[in-house]
Amino acid sequence: MTSHIRTDARANLIGGAWMIAAMAGFALEDALLKSAAKVLPIWQVLVLFGLGGALIFAGVALIQGRRLLHPDVLSKPMKIRVLFEVFGRLFYVLAIALTPLSSATVILQATPLVVVAGAALFFGETVGWRRWSAILVGLIGVVIIIQPTGDSFSALSILAVLGMLGFAGRDLASRAAPATLGTTVLGFYGFLSIVVAGGLYRAFEGAAAVPVDARAALHLTGAVVMGAVAYSSLMLAMRTGEVSAVTPFRYTRLLFGIGLGVLIFDEHLDQTMRLGSALIVASGLYILWRGRQRPQPFS
Repeated sequence: MTSHIRTDARANLIGGAWMIAAMAGFALEDALLKSAAKVLPIWQVLVLFGLGGALIFAGVALIQGRRLLHPDVLSKPMKIRVLFEVFGRLFYVLAIALTPLSSATVILQATPLVVVAGAALFFGETVGWRRWSAILVGLIGVVIIIQPTGDSFSALSILAVLGMLGFAGRDLASRAAPATLGTTVLGFYGFLSIVVAGGLYRAFEGAAAVPVDARAALHLTGAVVMGAVAYSSLMLAMRTGEVSAVTPFRYTRLLFGIGLGVLIFDEHLDQTMRLGSALIVASGLYILWRGRQRPQPFS
């Protein structure tokens, strides 16, 4: 099924470039949403952002001749995917709105670790003791960042962890989603899930809608455009070169997220953030490398 995908050195280089572009786009999307949330209620940001993204993917899906109302949309994996998408998007947007962008971005990088663990637990994939150890080290990195027993601990730091768990569940459910649904259809329902998340948070937050001024409209429009560009770049990356060669470039999102947090929002990195980041990235890269070797299961 993937014989049409080139896997030579040049293709790997191009795929890596697309992945870097995708991660830069997602980081910019986060920064723009954080800026919009400074003047608009969070639920309103979620609803407007979700509607914008859904319209873009609906248009692309229709151009491609994809059916948005395909019967498989109501399949069990899709229902689970939507639930995790709502959960992940809600808590991650809350995290980037209420906590430092840099720390939320770093914690998000633990998603692949949880996906690997979930694949072993729910799909029966073989994960040897070395990769389990790497997963544990990466999760220790998350604990170091949120410092649950430290004086600087804030319950708000759990928001990014909940968002990360939601995204991991979404990715696992996407793996089980019917092959009849293309990536644009999945993107459409993913953004509709954000609208649902906004509606749910509206009931909790209770804030009235605020008129969208030119600055907020610019931030939201930029977030939608960046999200669509990043998503498309990610799809191109995964279809160019070897997955094992392209995937490590996902961690450039950490650099972009931290850079934007420092430059735009005047955030600062302490020693615990640096240590936790190093553990998460090192664990993820080791798992990617180990995945190419023969797994060593428990015996």
